[in-house]
Amino acid sequence: MATVILLNGVGSAGKSSIAKALQAITAEPFLHVAMDAFLEMMPARYWDHPDGVTFETIQQDGKPSVVIKSGPVVDRTLLGMRRAVAAMAGAGNNLIVDDVLLENEMAEYASLLADVTFHAVGVFAPLDVLEARERERGDRLIGLARWQYDRVHRGKRYALELDTSNATPMECATLIKQRFGL
Repeated sequence: MATVILLNGVGSAGKSSIAKALQAITAEPFLHVAMDAFLEMMPARYWDHPDGVTFETIQQDGKPSVVIKSGPVVDRTLLGMRRAVAAMAGAGNNLIVDDVLLENEMAEYASLLADVTFHAVGVFAPLDVLEARERERGDRLIGLARWQYDRVHRGKRYALELDTSNATPMECATLIKQRFGL
């Protein structure tokens, strides 16, 4: 039976780095499924388009906060991603899913993955750390972390929670491996 590890957290929390580290230390092979890879499949014209995804910078506590609005193209893309994850796992593939859950996607994942081993992992860091990483990366809109921060973990329960502000990606991966016997 396949195992799916879902890493949920704000952008720049360290999900991709943890996924890569986990791939390096698991006994069985795990594929890394990144939400960003699915979004990159969209035609360029749907970026900053109401049918795709738009970004609006507002001020929150005197700092930029980037509001994300998704249209039907993005919604279908991400629905397709969740169903693709289920299909890949159903075919026997172990997966590490790197996602940013803003709504009720966790329940959908749990339902779609009811026939495989599924573990949800919350990836956390303080807002100031996330914002510093966002600036350092140079490939993110400044303010994405601030807007996502109060939304991503709201109402979600995890089998494991990780704080990437005081643990390296490999330390986090080792905790996941140990907790779930990977």
